[in-house]
Amino acid sequence: MMAFGFPAMPAEWDDNQPIYKQLRNRVVAMILDGVIKDGDALPSVRSVAADYRLNPLTVLKSYQELVDDQLVEKRRGRGMFLTDGARKKLLKEERQRFLEDEWPRIRSMIERLGLDPDDLLKD
Repeated sequence: MMAFGFPAMPAEWDDNQPIYKQLRNRVVAMILDGVIKDGDALPSVRSVAADYRLNPLTVLKSYQELVDDQLVEKRRGRGMFLTDGARKKLLKEERQRFLEDEWPRIRSMIERLGLDPDDLLKD
């Protein structure tokens, strides 16, 4: 198992969304991108809080959401670890969210602008 930090994660935070949600979303993106793999340990709450100058309770709240979503499991005395199948579960959820929430708006915009879908797929 690999322990890691969040070196690629930007330190800037958006004022329009709670930081714990942004941190959670960044971890989710890293899971989807394969940076964090099933069974990997998440960095400790203290180290993330120190590295990004966050309140440890903010990091803990973010991690707790990942636990609640069954993407991360707590192992007493060892830390937090990505659950088996977390990426697969996230991909399924994200695809469904895209098809329900984003695709209808994108499709509508394509039609409104008179774009040819085949042209959009060309390099």
